[in-house]
Formats: sequence, C-alpha cells, structure tokens
Amino acid sequence: MSPENQSSVSEFLLLGLPIQPEQQAVFFTLFLGMYLTTVLGNLLIILLIRLDSHLHNPVCFFLSHLALTDVYFSSVTVPKMMMNMQTQHLAIFYKGCISQTYFFIFFADLDSFLITSMAYDRYVAICHPLHYAIILGQSQHELVAGSWVIACACALLHTLLLAWLSFCADHIIPHFFCDLGALLKLSCSDTSLNQLAIFTAGLTAIMLPFLCILVSYGHTAVTILQIPSTNGICKALSTGGSHLSAVTLYYGTIIGLYFLPPSSNTNDKNIIASVIYTVVTPMLNPFIYSLRNKDIKGALRKLLSRSGAVAHACNLSTLGGRGRWITCRHTRESAFSFPIFVHLKRNECAYEGPLFYWDPLYECEV
Repeated sequence: MSPENQSSVSEFLLLGLPIQPEQQAVFFTLFLGMYLTTVLGNLLIILLIRLDSHLHNPVCFFLSHLALTDVYFSSVTVPKMMMNMQTQHLAIFYKGCISQTYFFIFFADLDSFLITSMAYDRYVAICHPLHYAIILGQSQHELVAGSWVIACACALLHTLLLAWLSFCADHIIPHFFCDLGALLKLSCSDTSLNQLAIFTAGLTAIMLPFLCILVSYGHTAVTILQIPSTNGICKALSTGGSHLSAVTLYYGTIIGLYFLPPSSNTNDKNIIASVIYTVVTPMLNPFIYSLRNKDIKGALRKLLSRSGAVAHACNLSTLGGRGRWITCRHTRESAFSFPIFVHLKRNECAYEGPLFYWDPLYECEV
C-alpha cells in the first residue's frame, strides 16, 4: 500500500509561534532581520573563502560547508514561518510537510557532523601541530563527504518511516514547522518503530558527535594549559570558550527536545527551544567561528579595501585625457602582475580590469 493511500490527510495546519496577533508585525520584522543576517553573513564567508587563496585550508573548508548548511537549515523553516505570520495562511500540503521534515533533519544532522569535524580540526591543530597538514590534508574531503552521506541516510530513514504512518482526523500541528515529534503525536498508527529510529539515529547524529566534541575540547584544554605564555592561554581559552558555548547551545536544545521525557517540557518551551537551534544558532555561527579567525578577518579587510585599490594604484594628477593602462606588480611575488586601465570619470579614479584584492605591497607603474 502506498503512503498516499495510508494517509487520509491532504494538508496540515501550522499554528506557528505562541504570540498575540498584535505582536505579529514585531516578530515578523525580528525574524526577517535574523534571517537576512544568517543568509548574508554565511554567504559572505563562502565568498571570502572562495576568492582568497590564503583561506584554502582545512578549517576554512569545513567552515564554508558549515556556512552553506546554515543557510539551507534556516531556509527550510524560517521563510514558511514568516509567510504564515504575514498572510495567516497556515496550511501546508502533506507532501510539502514530509519534504520539510526530510530537509530539516538532513541539515540538522549535517550541521552536527560539520561542527564535530571543526572540533577535530582544532584538536589536531593544537595537539598535533606538526602532523596537521598530513592528517587534515588527506581526511578533510572524506570527513565532509561522510557527513553529507550519513546525514542524508538518517534523514531518509526518518522520512520513509514517517511516510508510512496514517494520519486521521487531527491535522493541526502546534508548531511553526513540520516537527517530527509533533507529527508522530498526530499519527493514529503505531509509532514505536519511529521512536526507536529517533533514539538510534539520534545517538549516531547527535549524542556521539557531541561526546566527540567534548572529548576533543578536553584534550585541547589540557594541551593549552601547558602553554607557558599566559597571553596564549587566554586567547586560546577565549576562542575555545566561544566555540564551546555555541556547541552547548545547539546540542543542549536538541537533546532537551528529543531525548528528555516529554512530560518535562511544555509545548511553548519546545517551540522556544526550536527557535534557538533553527534561527539563533545559524545566525551566530558566522560570528563565533569567523570573527575570531585572523585569516577570515584579513580577507574581509582586503574585500572592504578593494574599492580603494585604484587610489593606491594611481595619482589623478598624472593622468590626462581618458586614461591609460598601468601595470601592477607584487613586491614579494614578482611573478604576479596584472594590467588595469585607469581613467577619469566624474572626478574619480576608476578602473577596468580583473577582480582582485588590493594589497599594500602592490606597486603600480603609471
């Protein structure tokens, strides 16, 4: 029997956040700002890593995949939630609900594995610095590929088991997205196999990575405390503390929702916890994992200073007519040079040439 014949429900109703109608506009604006911050912040990280060759290293490779995952993770739930708040159209089709559940589980598990990979990267960098290039250079692609495959398998397992359940009269979901736990409560079928899958896959995708992260940070902390420099210890603990706080916030809410007894949580608390790890955590990750990375900050400064590159490369007083070609060379990397056509336009110095980051070490001949 096909899943469509098993279920008599064609659509579900998402009740959304437990807020008053007069507060809808305020919360819509708040979540819109958070969502745009998440998308733009993570896309900026991907752009920086893609364009700057100095960021082509294992930690930034993991970070770029984490940023991409956070964009998708937020996009699975937040746009639909904001649309419901704005239009008051709470319905979602059965197939759309099942699809949302699949992608939600997929990107949540992928987020977990990537954060674990980044913790492993920091462990190797601090505890085994001499072997860092060998270990991570060979395993970074395998770790990311394995994360995608295992996350896809876990999501597919839950979705297939969910698709074979029957949903009868009640089709109201007291949540802002198609949460797996809320859907199981609406089913009139036996959900014991689904509960077993949540426990088994949860151990693989959530609990085991969380324990690995704690162990890696424990070993890292022991190594850091052996550093003779007090400044080095403070800097490392500050960075590790921010990472660990983000990890605790993400895993703590998920474990509290899906692994603690249901009687200990009210529905409103479940929704608040879901907002934390679906909206807040993806927004904070770019700031927590990137702003403390000096290479990322350096690439951002280069990107921001690109608009002032021609001001360094040419002198308006030396240019006449429409302009001329100039050649720029790097003082340390003599093999790297590029031409730029400089011309006068609206009393400003502009250029026509390839996209590049300006470096103070560039010297240009007019």
